[in-house]
Amino acid sequence: MTVPQEKLLNDLVEIVSKEGASDLHLSEGRPPVIRVSGFLIPLVKFPILTQEDLEGFLSILLSPLSRQEFDKNKEANFAWSSSTKFRFRCNAYLSLGTVSIAMRLVPKTIRSFEELNLPSILETFARRQQGFFLVVGPVGVGKSTTLASMIETINGERLEHIITIEDPIEYIFEPKKAMIDQREVKLDTPDFHSALEGVFRQDADIVMIGEMRDHETISTAVTAAETGHLVLSTLHTNTAPQTVDRIIDSFPSDQQGQIRLQLAGSLLGIFSQRLVPRISGGLIPAFELLINNNATANLIREKRTHELASVIETGSEEGMIDLNRSLAELVRKGEITVENAFQFSANPKTLERML
Repeated sequence: MTVPQEKLLNDLVEIVSKEGASDLHLSEGRPPVIRVSGFLIPLVKFPILTQEDLEGFLSILLSPLSRQEFDKNKEANFAWSSSTKFRFRCNAYLSLGTVSIAMRLVPKTIRSFEELNLPSILETFARRQQGFFLVVGPVGVGKSTTLASMIETINGERLEHIITIEDPIEYIFEPKKAMIDQREVKLDTPDFHSALEGVFRQDADIVMIGEMRDHETISTAVTAAETGHLVLSTLHTNTAPQTVDRIIDSFPSDQQGQIRLQLAGSLLGIFSQRLVPRISGGLIPAFELLINNNATANLIREKRTHELASVIETGSEEGMIDLNRSLAELVRKGEITVENAFQFSANPKTLERML
């Protein structure tokens, strides 16, 4: 570790905070780059980063375990906290043989649903005693932040045991009413599946799984939801119907009938979100919510998931939220442009009739 690289990194962290940036990118042969309101901005006042700079950053950012992972796999996921208490979720990787580092700022405070412009109905799911609830969407749309807000709601209200399983740990929770154990994959447990198996012997009430990456993890998560746990997790899918299909398709064909039955019985809901550029600056969420009622459960059991979109469209009285209606409402409030509404819509023709 050299003093110049440490000072440079600290200076960049301060700029990320000052400019309200979500991400910092460090790559050899380029100046540092930040992402603000979804747009990449090169910090041209800084010098072009050198190989020595990147190696210096790695020595500051990587723990011995993460360094071993990086040397072996040419890539490593990890979390890092600066001396000024800013926390980042990071990925170091190679590009054309040179080191690059992507760093996403994890906000210091866990914001409420209202502060995040999310629907208050999410509180209803946070207050459930058992079941399976998913927050889905593309990379970088705030899924982890939404889950953190749900966990913090539980933390402030319930005398229960929460276990989070993450890779890496992002938000650090301070126990209020709840007892919270946060387990990081590779550091505290070999993998998501092993940690989930352990939940059954750890007297947990609520389990938050940072990401479901294989059908073994999904299967254990659904079983946990069936056996009295509230299970919260994420998937990189775009819509609620696509999420159901992704879960079922991840299983071998001879197990898909069973997981359909389990999912129909244990699913609470699927919340899909996007971050849309705001006219006044920054980003604002648009979202879709599928609630598992009798119609939803029947469609899942009967392999008619393609009809789930119509259940969402007609289920507003039960609290369901259609993405197009969410986008149209943001347009009416003057929050987003019509052009951006169409860009983020999964069904622009339907949206056109609403505007």
